[in-house]
Amino acid sequence: MSEESAAIARAVAGDTEAFGEIVERYEDVAFRAAYLIVRDAGAAEDVVQEAFIRAYRQLRSFRQEDRFRPWLLRIVTNLALNEVRARRRRGGLTERIAQTLGREPAPPPDAQVAAEDDATMLQRAIAELAPDDRVVLHLRYFLDLPEREIAAAIGKPAGTVKSRLHRVLRKLRGVIEQQYPDLLAERAAPEPTENKI
Repeated sequence: MSEESAAIARAVAGDTEAFGEIVERYEDVAFRAAYLIVRDAGAAEDVVQEAFIRAYRQLRSFRQEDRFRPWLLRIVTNLALNEVRARRRRGGLTERIAQTLGREPAPPPDAQVAAEDDATMLQRAIAELAPDDRVVLHLRYFLDLPEREIAAAIGKPAGTVKSRLHRVLRKLRGVIEQQYPDLLAERAAPEPTENKI
């Protein structure tokens, strides 16, 4: 039995210190996954805290033969996507109120940045994608998860991850070509493969 499996077994039996070990092991990757989706450190911390609470409550349903990280990341990504959707609803409400009062809503802070570097442009291009598409990109290219773990994290069959990644990269390239052509111009030389953006 691995160290992780032993800690999980002890946590299921009610050992909170054992669950604390699990939290220490995975809090960084959970935070990075949440932050990549919600793009706000405070909100990401809230998501991670809620994810670990849910993981602890649902620990008895965790199958010991599965890996814990993708199971936890599935909880994290679902909560983070819920936060993004809730924020969008709140933003729409704020905009409607501002229009009712005859004022324009304040521009987002990143819209006030004059100069953009490649990384900023790429992040903005990714932000144009649907939240579920962004999750797949973040898990693969920012957290460097293998396709098997991505499948577990998003709750889809492993066979669909590769085709979904291909489709999402095609969408991202379309966004870049339309809105950020300078990003492609600077990267000219060899034509990007499917694994490169």
